Amino acid sequence: MKNLLILVFVFSFFLFVPKVSAGFDQYGYNDTARNFVGTGSSWCQGKLGWDEAACDAYMGAWADDKLVMKWNAEWDRGNKEEWTDPNGYDAWINNEWNGRVDGSGEIWHYKIAWDKGCADGSTPANVAKGSAYCIWGPFAMLQSQGSGADRVHVWDVLLKPAGYGAY
Repeated sequence: MKNLLILVFVFSFFLFVPKVSAGFDQYGYNDTARNFVGTGSSWCQGKLGWDEAACDAYMGAWADDKLVMKWNAEWDRGNKEEWTDPNGYDAWINNEWNGRVDGSGEIWHYKIAWDKGCADGSTPANVAKGSAYCIWGPFAMLQSQGSGADRVHVWDVLLKPAGYGAY
């Protein structure tokens, strides 16, 4: 009788517990964990919905580069609202490109955040902390560093202090 009760409990647990969609999709997105691990081409396929040949052509030398992206819940909220909240967002995204092996030969690391100054069409609000610049409309580039195929390291942007919380 005890074994029957345990069996009924286990069965009812799986019957009534909602299924959670988690893990990576075929392109490399894991929306639950808010990250992406894939290539330039697979990002294109997942984001733009194009086939592999079109994405490879679009991405060019960066099609086979490894790409890791991480973002916060505010980034998801902004995308859902099409970045229309007049009070702004505490949104950020972190992009790491690595094409050193079987790719473009380049490595780049970017930190990007929503910025009130950029959203208003002017300069980044916290430009006094460094050389941030506006990209993609309402976003500021907080960090941009890496190297080209020549392996010469370059810092395009480095805010001081660094990090999303300091911005």
